Amino acid sequence: MKKLILLSIVLIFTLSSCEDLEVVGENPNNVSETPPHLLLTEIQWNTFQVEGMSPLFASRMIVSTSGESALQYYKWNRGDFDEYGALRNVTKMIEEAERTEKPAYKALGKFFRAYHFYQLTLRFGDIPYSEALKGETDELYTPAYDPQKEVFTGILKELKEADELLENDDILDGDIIYGGDAYKWRKLINSFRLKVLLTLSKQAGGSMNIADTFADIVVNQPIFESIDDNGQLEFYDQIGSRYGEYNNSSYGSGIYMDSTFVQRLQDRQDPRLFLYADRTKNGKEQGLPVDDFSAYEGGKPIGAYGDVDDKAAAGNVSKVDLRYTTDPTNEPHVLLGYSELQLILAEAAVRGWISSSTAETHYAQGVKASFAFYKKYAEDYSEYLTEQEATAYLQGNRVDFSQASSNEEKIRRIQMQKYLRSFLQGGWSAYFDQLRTGYPSFLEPESGAPPKRWIYPQSEYQNNNDHVSEAISRQFGDGNDKIRATPWWLK
Repeated sequence: MKKLILLSIVLIFTLSSCEDLEVVGENPNNVSETPPHLLLTEIQWNTFQVEGMSPLFASRMIVSTSGESALQYYKWNRGDFDEYGALRNVTKMIEEAERTEKPAYKALGKFFRAYHFYQLTLRFGDIPYSEALKGETDELYTPAYDPQKEVFTGILKELKEADELLENDDILDGDIIYGGDAYKWRKLINSFRLKVLLTLSKQAGGSMNIADTFADIVVNQPIFESIDDNGQLEFYDQIGSRYGEYNNSSYGSGIYMDSTFVQRLQDRQDPRLFLYADRTKNGKEQGLPVDDFSAYEGGKPIGAYGDVDDKAAAGNVSKVDLRYTTDPTNEPHVLLGYSELQLILAEAAVRGWISSSTAETHYAQGVKASFAFYKKYAEDYSEYLTEQEATAYLQGNRVDFSQASSNEEKIRRIQMQKYLRSFLQGGWSAYFDQLRTGYPSFLEPESGAPPKRWIYPQSEYQNNNDHVSEAISRQFGDGNDKIRATPWWLK
């Protein structure tokens, strides 16, 4: 009897479950559907992160004494395609946005696609774009490389579409940047469109209608209006939410300030020096106050790293300010903010893309916004960053915009302010701006001038050789995959 009862139970369970075998067999750790707001939070956290020391070496802001830095001495070689990993999550969020009929998430997906492809194409030149990320849907594992002009055209198109999709002001769950405010996202998207267009200033006379598109966005689309609109990630003192350089021990051993960066801040009596750098050991022992510009020194970026080490041992080189590694919240990291936008507008005005009479106004607003940002978030230094201090700073001989006697000099001053505001902010933007404009000048080691790109990853030669070889030949001539080859955007 017991065997009969047991057999009956098994039969009932089997019959009732036969239609659900596929569900039972699914791996709960490999979920095929994910709400788009959960993906959005992770995408934002990863995209808006502090990029750390690498761009600071290349942009002449810090130096190393613990060994020769390939970035500092312009000896880097291959890059990586890790950004495509981030783009896979973006692709999934767009798919989920379409499945759940939530166009706002599709809009942000287009923004993040544009942002990551922008970073990739600036690093390499031609990249997989139109055929990229189609392995899962189309089994396309060796995508063709798109010419860089077509990549930029696609980036600008996706940004325009992202703005249009957000016009209905949908509220976004999972948004850790703007708390679901779609209108602020539109401001960021359109401000980023302006940044991309200015990146293409060398191509302004071509077929992409760059200047007119720039002017149309300024007049007709929402863009940043104050530092409250900044596209920034704020940090919190809890595990997984702390500032990106917090507890980074590398700063405590062989990392010091670059002498050229310190000198430029000193020459302009720029109080942002006090919050970027620490006083030298000798300066502290002499009792020099924080706001004494003579209390700061840097190490020469193109000398032997051992020479900087000797100078540091003698107490004559400044380290990076401790707040970057000891404050778990520190300042937000700004992906793109009001200060940078105003300086973008200033350069566009000088170039005649928008009214030239506004150049000085935008320039002043950009500088004041940088001071205001640091006054708000670097509270220990707020007394040096008041609006009155910013106004006085703008009247200095090396800063005063009205003393620029030519458009070239105006652009040089604008670029200098973009550079001086960007310490541990904005990643590689300052470096790419230098490649585009030549400002500010960087000391060049014997290894050569600042590289214009990275060599394609070795994995591309192994897994996608035909397409990467075609891209190299199209851009630079056969076999010329070199770090100083000139990509389209710089021609």
